[in-house]
Amino acid sequence: MYAFEETGVIEGTVEQVWAVATDVARWSEWDPHEEASRLDGEFVAGTTGWVKPKGAPAGPFTITAVRPEESWSSQAAIPFGRLVGTRRYEQIDANHVRLVERVEVHGPFAPLFRLIWEKGMRRDMPLTFAALEREACNRFAQHG
Repeated sequence: MYAFEETGVIEGTVEQVWAVATDVARWSEWDPHEEASRLDGEFVAGTTGWVKPKGAPAGPFTITAVRPEESWSSQAAIPFGRLVGTRRYEQIDANHVRLVERVEVHGPFAPLFRLIWEKGMRRDMPLTFAALEREACNRFAQHG
């Protein structure tokens, strides 16, 4: 297994950020790395979904764990293995949330993933964090 994680701090509350981050059908409206996505049920462990990242093939994923307003994990199949993602959210003061995104690559594909995709994913995670912040702030402002 190979793993890496990125951390960021954004403006907002965990409630606002959670509402946006778990609204799978709308990921492509704010996340610059997603073209399309859907969730085939409630946002709970065991629910499956589908995502089409920009520049990568589309595929199914399964939510594997949910701790409301704290963390969630998902996994997707990759050749000869699986990709596991965990996202954590922590309110650090009245107006800021710490985000941690961990990516694990299981199976023989891990060294190739590290060589080809890790650098780009690490570079792009702050863009996704910033987009999540904008969307959470915009939705809250619209709904007061």
